[in-house]
Amino acid sequence: MRTLNLSDILRIVLLLSCVAMPIAMPAQATFSVLVNFSGKDGDGAIPYAGLVQGTDGNFYGTTGYGGAVSPTCRYGCGTVFKITPAGQLTTLHSFDRTDGGLGPNAPLVQATNGDFYGTTSTGGANGGGTFFKITREGDLTTIYNFEKNGGTSVGLVQGTDGNFYGTTLQGGAVIPQTCPYGCGTVFKITPRGKLSILHRFDFMDGDGPHAGLVQGTDGNFYGTTVYGGTNNDGTVFKITPEGTLTTLHSFDGTNGFEPNAPLVQARSGRFYGTTLGGGANHLCSYYDGCGTVFEMTPAGKLTTIYSFAGTGLYDYNVLSYFAVAGLVQATDGSFYGTTYDGGNGFGTVFEITAQGTLTTLYSFGSNDDAYPLDGLVQGTDGSFYGTTWVGGGFNGLCEYGCGTVFSISVGLRPFVKTNPTSGKVGTRVTILGNNLAGATSVIFNGTMARFKASDTYISTRVPAGTTTGTVEVTTPGGTLKSNVPFRVTK
Repeated sequence: MRTLNLSDILRIVLLLSCVAMPIAMPAQATFSVLVNFSGKDGDGAIPYAGLVQGTDGNFYGTTGYGGAVSPTCRYGCGTVFKITPAGQLTTLHSFDRTDGGLGPNAPLVQATNGDFYGTTSTGGANGGGTFFKITREGDLTTIYNFEKNGGTSVGLVQGTDGNFYGTTLQGGAVIPQTCPYGCGTVFKITPRGKLSILHRFDFMDGDGPHAGLVQGTDGNFYGTTVYGGTNNDGTVFKITPEGTLTTLHSFDGTNGFEPNAPLVQARSGRFYGTTLGGGANHLCSYYDGCGTVFEMTPAGKLTTIYSFAGTGLYDYNVLSYFAVAGLVQATDGSFYGTTYDGGNGFGTVFEITAQGTLTTLYSFGSNDDAYPLDGLVQGTDGSFYGTTWVGGGFNGLCEYGCGTVFSISVGLRPFVKTNPTSGKVGTRVTILGNNLAGATSVIFNGTMARFKASDTYISTRVPAGTTTGTVEVTTPGGTLKSNVPFRVTK
């Protein structure tokens, strides 16, 4: 098997721009480009990561380049930005390498205190990247400076204990023949910046986690490594908050290899994810197989539910080597995601059911958009939002465009979502939604809760006597239900 590097990606971009053929999208999908990044006058450029919706109803994200130019950041070191659902863009912060550089490569996390947390790839006091906090107004605080040889952090999740958990690409145990810079780590970091290494991968249990973690309903964390395991085709693992790691599955190529994206736990309790290569179809020249979508039980029983099928040398219809794109389960129960190639040759947005029926909803390249590197987020208005790292019109700074933010609607209804999605009785909960100011009731699985409402969010606490189940908010426009059940913990 062959792993693509950046020069391979750019060469493919050039070829595809010459041979792309238009493919119509299904009538039920409405696609819009909300903003075209320019990289000029403080604007960001090349958004590697996806978006997160804040409690104010706006979306927050990062760019890898652009922002304020300085002697240490000739093209800008990246930005944090805010964008309204209508497409109004505001740059909140420009990195200057002292507080991080060359851009965050994973989505931000809005914590239960309302602030956003994230990591940068490089920069900071030690040159190894940073762990930072930023308010909705753009006040950024560097909380922790990673060591230069400690590995690049690739995503965070806030656990139910209030701490953040993540992974690093490298660092940890050094194995000269297989992991000369370390096979990667799993770490915990407190909101004040106390870091603990929970696990150091040793190749046999995984190598190179390219994506962050997801906390399961059992309280453990689940993730993937791109390499290592029994066949060096990557793994799926489980790790307790205390650091006990269990390898649940080692890929073998026939069921996929190089799982490059985070997992998502469905409402059924099963996990779903994607692999970069492998599977049943072998029309992808760079990979022995075009990639897969898989389902896995919490115990580790894995089933391939779909194998992508490319049609030629450069049309391999899989996630990019640099992608961190996973799936999102929407309010209709289906999963939605992106591919780096396929369609017009610039990637696609797709829907796939739990039974493995896949529908291509949109093919990039029709609106000067190209190559989504991350997945989608479903906004509380029912639509999906995402980013592309290329496209948006040609300019002098970005030869193929500096990237876009887009939305795509498939007709799903508005809903509410809770932050956090679990907690014990008395836990403070923020309910995110639209047009909530006139809400008349908030019900946790049949139990009424006291609350305070604004237009975009509701503040409440988990009421006594409630059990795990759906949260319902009654407004003058109708009743809105939560996208996932709220899990009541002891």
